[in-house]
Order: sequence, then structure tokens, then C-alpha cells
Amino acid sequence: QVQLVESGGGLVQAGGSLRLSCAASGIIVSINAMRWYRQAPGKQRELVAASRSGGSTNYADSVKGRVTISRDNAKNTVYLQLNSLKPADTAVYYCNAPGPDYAYWGQGTQVTVSS
Repeated sequence: QVQLVESGGGLVQAGGSLRLSCAASGIIVSINAMRWYRQAPGKQRELVAASRSGGSTNYADSVKGRVTISRDNAKNTVYLQLNSLKPADTAVYYCNAPGPDYAYWGQGTQVTVSS
């Protein structure tokens, strides 16, 4: 059974930083493409960052230069470092991994950025 458990969200002032974690079980993050999405109130879920098994990464234009996705293979965990946070970054952040029939999702972690 695959489980993705996010943590690290919280309330932070604009300009601050947070590091989100996604602890995975049932899958091996080192050989899978792992992604972070976010969903703000009233908006569609959007891709924030992706990390492929070969090491390449890509980011949404809205977060480029402020966000870094990384993995700790020994801990089977994926991270999302958020810097220079803006109120527009306020959302629930979700970890995502591919599955044979459908994608796996975590329960999400709330990030709230105050101005």
C-alpha cells in the first residue's frame, strides 16, 4: 500500500521560508518521478515542482528561483524548500507519485503566507 505523508506547512510572514516534507512508503522515491502540487481556495490544483528519477527538475514559472525540490533516498523522502514566500503562495501543498493505474496523493499540508 502506497502512502505519501506531507508535513512542514504552517503560517509564515511574506519573505519567509518553509521546508515541506513528503515521506513515502510503498514506493521508492529514487526511481520514481515525484511532484509537488498546490491548490489555493477557489483555484485548480497546479504543478509546482517535479523531480525525475534521473535527477532533472522543473518548476512552475511562478516559483522559479524561489523553490527547490530535492530527495533524500535514504529516508525515502521528497522535500520542497520554499523561500521568499508571497501571499500568493498560500495553498494546500500535495505530494504526488505515479502509479500503474492512477497517481498517488498525500493528504496535503497547508501553507499560509501573511502580508
